[in-house]
Amino acid sequence: MVSPRKQQLIGVTTAVVEKRSLETTVRAVGRIEYDEQRITHVNLRISGWVEDLFVDYTGQVVRKGEPLFTLYSPDLVASQDELLLALRAREKVKNSPLSEVHQQADQLVDAARDRLRLWTLTNQQIDEIVRRGKANTYLTIYAPVTGYVIEKPVFKGMFVQPETRVYSIADLSQVWMNAEIYEFEVPFVTVGQLGTATFTAYPGEQFHGRVSYIYPYLNQEARTVKVRLEMPNPTLLLKPEMYGTVQIAVHRGVQLALPEGALLDSGTRKLVFVTRGEGLFEPREVTVGPKIGAYYEVQKGVQAGERVVTSGNFLIDSESKLMAATNMMGSLGMGGVKMEQAQMGKMDMGEMNMEGSQKTTSKRSEFEQHKQADGLSISLSTQPASPRIGQNVIRVTVINKDGKPVSNANVQLTYTMPMPGMMPATVPMKRGKDGTYEATVNLGMAGQWDLTITVERPGQTNLKETFSVTAGGGMSGMQGM
Repeated sequence: MVSPRKQQLIGVTTAVVEKRSLETTVRAVGRIEYDEQRITHVNLRISGWVEDLFVDYTGQVVRKGEPLFTLYSPDLVASQDELLLALRAREKVKNSPLSEVHQQADQLVDAARDRLRLWTLTNQQIDEIVRRGKANTYLTIYAPVTGYVIEKPVFKGMFVQPETRVYSIADLSQVWMNAEIYEFEVPFVTVGQLGTATFTAYPGEQFHGRVSYIYPYLNQEARTVKVRLEMPNPTLLLKPEMYGTVQIAVHRGVQLALPEGALLDSGTRKLVFVTRGEGLFEPREVTVGPKIGAYYEVQKGVQAGERVVTSGNFLIDSESKLMAATNMMGSLGMGGVKMEQAQMGKMDMGEMNMEGSQKTTSKRSEFEQHKQADGLSISLSTQPASPRIGQNVIRVTVINKDGKPVSNANVQLTYTMPMPGMMPATVPMKRGKDGTYEATVNLGMAGQWDLTITVERPGQTNLKETFSVTAGGGMSGMQGM
């Protein structure tokens, strides 16, 4: 319990737990890189010397089918001669009456053609050799794709072999943007989400892409995960190695949301303080999902419509722990009386008779609390009037709207202290006269106790009302001394 004045001093604010549309944005720094699926390496299948070099610098744009360079290869010249010899031999035996001879001649020609084809000569080049009837000394190598030369280790006059990479050509009509997101943002990003990128080179312009891959490993030093976005680049404004900022919109739908400031995380459990009215706050353990913007997704612990503390909850938590420590001291027999109550006048001691040693006991009137609900008037009183640690009689009177006592109800009493870890206890109340019900309870600690009265009437909805009493530090049995 925290009084309204103290709530104002510590700045307590509350908010209602409700369903809301949860949206946030993941922001990350990314770098433009080549699309690895659009890079082509040019290697030869034969050895030879580079003669004429048509594409002679890195960054040059080439079109598919354009010549890259010419190559002189002794092996290639010999293979062309083998094809021409096979053609001449077939021509000589074309008039032979033996079919096996024709078949063997055709096989030799086909084998010579296949060898040239495997050495990357096209059918047009082979047909040109046949038409001329003479081997080409130099073979022209053509570009297999359209793109930009990003690697060119070849020079004129250089000897190349099959393991030599002579060109690397990249298609820049689409590029990759690899962005680094933090570890806690990983659940928010999925393949297929749209991202918007901006670059300092193009202020005011936005470039759009889609998440195509999330890498399966973590950067150990930075604690980040790499996310790849595919970015269309028809105007070639995006250059590889260019840095930019990408924003990925996250939409979690309509979820039950808890304000960020309401959550107290101890490391082992998460708590919120739910308002119960009349200055009462109930600590409740909750289970939450990821944090979206300024809210947490609620999985368990609170319901829609409940009001929770969003500011000052740390001070309320400290207040509850201080109260629990004080109450524990009382239960262990370590005084139990709060400092402000440590006055002799607070003890229920009889007055001493000046003419003798006989003690007299002053009878105290009962203190009553009243509540109206569902057409009933419920009054609660205690005996003694100021509850003490130990046995106390709780008396409840139930009156209907016509002013008549309700004597046919079943009444139960549930009592507990509003503190973490305190389990409530429930006892039935004995039916008395004129709508009165009684129960004896054992209040084991000094401090505030919540007494919940449940009234069960035949054919009607059960009624619950909660009263609060404060147990003092002295034992109840002391008042008869």
